[in-house]
Amino acid sequence: MKVERDPGTSMKRLALTTGDPGGIGPEVVLKALSSPDLPKCIPVVIGDACVMRDAMKTCKIPLEVEVINSPDDSSFSPGTLWLIDLHSLTSFKKKEPDPHNGMACVSYIKKAVELVLERKVDSIVTAPISKEALKYGGFPWAGHTEMLAELTASRDYAMMLVGEPLRVILVTIHTALKNVPNLITKETVLKTIRLAKKACDMLGIEKPRIAVAGLNPHAGESGIFGKEEIQEIKPAVDEARGNGIFAVGPYPPDTIFHKAYQGDVDIVVCMYHDQGLIPLKMVSFDRGVNVTVGLPIIRTSPDHGTAYDIAWKGIANPSSIIEAIKMAIRLKL
Repeated sequence: MKVERDPGTSMKRLALTTGDPGGIGPEVVLKALSSPDLPKCIPVVIGDACVMRDAMKTCKIPLEVEVINSPDDSSFSPGTLWLIDLHSLTSFKKKEPDPHNGMACVSYIKKAVELVLERKVDSIVTAPISKEALKYGGFPWAGHTEMLAELTASRDYAMMLVGEPLRVILVTIHTALKNVPNLITKETVLKTIRLAKKACDMLGIEKPRIAVAGLNPHAGESGIFGKEEIQEIKPAVDEARGNGIFAVGPYPPDTIFHKAYQGDVDIVVCMYHDQGLIPLKMVSFDRGVNVTVGLPIIRTSPDHGTAYDIAWKGIANPSSIIEAIKMAIRLKL
C-alpha cells in the first residue's frame, strides 16, 4: 500500500520518535528543533513528556511544550515542541540499555508508523534505539529496519546510507560476517540493485549510475579469491542491465568508493554492513543519514547509535538528525 500525501498541504509534517530514553535521542531531537539549520516543517515528537522535560533541563533548551493528541493539532511554530505523550514511562534509566526503555522505543515507533499510514504525517524520522534494549524487552527485531518492514508488511527492503558525496545500499544488513557469503545470491543482489534504482528515483536522480561492489578482495580476481562474483553478483548485474537499469560491476571493494567519492557513480550496492558504512562514516560521520528503501512510507534516521558514553551530558551533536529531517522532506515515493 502506497501512502499518498495531502496535495493541499505545502509544508511537510513529520513524526520524530525520540529513540532510546537512555541515549542521546531526546537530546538531539531537542537540539534539532531549536537549531537555525532546521528546515521549514512541522515536526511532531512521539515520546514521553517526562523524558523530554528532563532533556530540556540537561540541555538548557527552553522550548514550549505543547502536549497534543493528534498531529492535526500542530502547526508551524518555531520554539514549540509539539509532543504526543505516550505515557510509556514515569521514570527511566540513563546511559545503559534497559528493557523498559526498549519497550518504550517500540511504542514510539509503532505510533509513528500508525500516523504515517493514516496520512496524519508525511514521513517519520527516528532517533537511535538500542538493539540490546530491544532484546531485553523481549522483541525479536535486530533494529529499526526489520521492525519497520514488519509493521508495514514490506518484503523487499534495504538500508540506504547517505553521506554526501557517498550513497550506499546494503544487500545484507545486521548479520554476522560469517553468514554473509551464503546470503549473497543472484536474487538478493538483483533485488538490492532494483532498490538502488528506487532510492535514486526517490532522490530525484534521473538515469542513475549504479555500481555494484564485489564481496571478495579484488572482486574475486577471476575466481581465485572466491566465486561469488562469477556465480551470483555478475549474473545479477547482467539481468538488471537487461531490465534497463544502468548497473555496472562487480568492482573491487577497495576502489569503487573512490569512484563514488569522485562523482563517477550515484550509488554503490554493498554486500555487507561494514563494507558500505566504513567509507561513508569516514567522510561524513556527523552528517550521515539512514533511509529505509522499499517501505510504503518515508523513513529516515541519523546514522549513529545511542552513544551511551556521552548521553545526558548535553554535548551530543544534532547534525545527523537535522540532515535526516532534511532528507525526509526531500524524498518522494
